[in-house]
Amino acid sequence: MPADLAAEAFHFLLLFCRLGAASLLLPGLGEQDIPASIRLALGLTLPLLLLPVLGPGLPAAPEAVPALVRLIALEVLVGLWLGLTARLVALALVQAGQAAALMIGLASPLQTDPSLGAQTTAPARLFGLLAATAMLSSGLYALPLRALVESYALLPPGAAVPLGATADAIAQAVSESFSLALRLAAPLLLASVLSNLALALLARVAPQVPAYTIAAPGQILLGLVLLALVLPALLRVWQDAAQASLATLPGLN
Repeated sequence: MPADLAAEAFHFLLLFCRLGAASLLLPGLGEQDIPASIRLALGLTLPLLLLPVLGPGLPAAPEAVPALVRLIALEVLVGLWLGLTARLVALALVQAGQAAALMIGLASPLQTDPSLGAQTTAPARLFGLLAATAMLSSGLYALPLRALVESYALLPPGAAVPLGATADAIAQAVSESFSLALRLAAPLLLASVLSNLALALLARVAPQVPAYTIAAPGQILLGLVLLALVLPALLRVWQDAAQASLATLPGLN
């Protein structure tokens, strides 16, 4: 194999390790609902498009096998870190849907969620699809892609990954994701607390009436109506928060 072609192939491999690992987790682009062939094509297309831009700054292939393994492992680690940080933004909306289902009373009807690999409620599944749709329709998916490109200046291939700073960044992203999820689910949480307080007072006044049994269908119906009313506002709040959070990805802030 000619030396130039071998160097280009190695640079493509390096780009694929970081960009391909991140594309498995990116919100909107790396959803498990997307066929594997399309996600694989995306993971192969990104390095191919960026090779002329980023290739000159990439290191040459090391001769020692341990150094090669270390270089590839570091690139995969950086890609997974950036992809996971961006994914946590979308998971905030999914967790809000899970909390909403618990408040409404839809915690029992479960179905498999391919993105989380576990069973989840119908509202959480709906919110997950809405998050992916909003990411793609609003153009927010471009922010993590830009962060991936800028990450090569912040974390050049072969450079030591600051594990302490990386762990702190992931912990901060998880905390912000849960905080956003609770804020989004706050209207349904408040409605659930008030409705249960009213049922408790009714049970106290008329203990012979099975208040909770009678009110369960009405609670679900009113909860779904309330969810439909506040859903547009929830999506706007999430989209603004997602844009602000994605703008702080490494390489963009």
